[in-house]
Amino acid sequence: MTQAFIDAGHESRLGIPVIYGADCVHGHNNVYGATVFPHNIGLGATRDADLVERIGAATAREMIATNVFWNFSPCLAVPQDYRWGRTFEGFGGDTALVSELGAAYVRGLQGAGVAACIKHYVGDGGAEWDTHRSVSWATFWEDNGGAWKIDHGDVNVDEPTFRAVHLAPYLAALAEGALTVMASFSSWRGLKMHGHRYLLTDVLKNELGFGGFIVTDWMGINQLSPDWYTCVVQSINAGVDMVMVPFDYKSFIAAVTEAVTRGDIRMSRIDDAVRRILTVKQMLGLFETDLGTPEMVSSVGGADHRSLAREAVRKSAVLLKNELATLPITAETETILLAGAAADDMGMQCGGWTLNWQGEKGATVPGTTLRMALTARLADKMILYDATGTFSVQARLGIVVVGEQPYAEGCGDVDDLTLSAADLEVIQRVRAQCDKLALIIYSGRPLIINDALPLCDAIVAAWLPGSEGAGLADVLSGDHPFTGKLPHDWIASMDQLPQAARKDAGLVPLFPYGHGLTTGAL
Repeated sequence: MTQAFIDAGHESRLGIPVIYGADCVHGHNNVYGATVFPHNIGLGATRDADLVERIGAATAREMIATNVFWNFSPCLAVPQDYRWGRTFEGFGGDTALVSELGAAYVRGLQGAGVAACIKHYVGDGGAEWDTHRSVSWATFWEDNGGAWKIDHGDVNVDEPTFRAVHLAPYLAALAEGALTVMASFSSWRGLKMHGHRYLLTDVLKNELGFGGFIVTDWMGINQLSPDWYTCVVQSINAGVDMVMVPFDYKSFIAAVTEAVTRGDIRMSRIDDAVRRILTVKQMLGLFETDLGTPEMVSSVGGADHRSLAREAVRKSAVLLKNELATLPITAETETILLAGAAADDMGMQCGGWTLNWQGEKGATVPGTTLRMALTARLADKMILYDATGTFSVQARLGIVVVGEQPYAEGCGDVDDLTLSAADLEVIQRVRAQCDKLALIIYSGRPLIINDALPLCDAIVAAWLPGSEGAGLADVLSGDHPFTGKLPHDWIASMDQLPQAARKDAGLVPLFPYGHGLTTGAL
């Protein structure tokens, strides 16, 4: 598909090459067979900038194999409210952590020849929950099953706070030479980013000296006004250089042409946008080379990349609780009761943005589920599996794997993060049949686990680990130690959100930022 687009570009009147972009937010996740790395929240738990840089480079190699030289990543959001469905796209809730790991990802990606697109500029992680928010003239998102109560929302903080918390990661990424920036669906104090001249032009281009180009998000300009012509004029004059128009490019071309003819958009603004786009294409070498060679296809989902993803999984797992030396699994353990649908569900293990926008449950991509990994690693033990946790035998150890259903963006905006009743029932069933119980949680954010806490001797936050479940088996078995640290405060109740309100009220989280127990390695 991408080769056909590239060929069409070369055959056009001026032969200007096409740059094709994709949301490769945890590996080349749109391609069946690609390596699916942990989502960024998990990478934040590793605290390992070198690892993140290597993942950026590996992702770039798999992208190049399919002629994709532009990645809509990394997300530099600093999430402040876990009700947000994009919490897992950020590296964590600390600006310094996001800055360090975001810059590392840009180094890895662009060092391997793929343009980074740092997003979503700027402040998306600080948007407020709004029960009544609705955008009547841009209902695409609401019509696609989402709550959309934070995503696309408004950030209401003063400018010093806005810069210190949300803008700072962009400075670090720009210092690494990030080539493109994506405007955010969100607003700052009521003004949408896609029409925000002060932040797009005055700050990003003039003050910070950004020389690459700004691209809109999917249909992002549609939210500026009920009038299409106004959307086009306002966004381009604000500083947008490339517009993502997925359904009706002809009306966009007509509106831009009319606006230039009428003087509503100056030709100098068009020239500036075109120059920026051509410059990035030139820097990527798109004018000179035949891209994506057949021999590179073997890198997609290759053994080296899967080994890297496995390393990331084991380094991202956070051991929240470990009483009675429950983990790692001891040699004396002969039988293990393994329960929970998530234990053998690749789709839940990977989460959203996996093959399709929202992700889905089931055997979606090649890889290793935790059940497969434990069965292979602990071949000397009897592992009994039942998704519902219905067992008739007693065992020394039970392991229950629970988690969120796959989601992405505003479809994941929810006002209750409590572990589901069905998951709690599985935990209760297995608890009655084992001496010690370990709980593994797949989630894109901290969940409310108060009811499960006293039932479990050990609890592991595994985030959304991706295709290589063997990384979890590595730490559960003791082949490698637990080293992950929380990239967010793990809240005790919903009244501890958003973070600023919790801190102002002096409420203590269940587990603080940076918490993570360690174990020894064999």
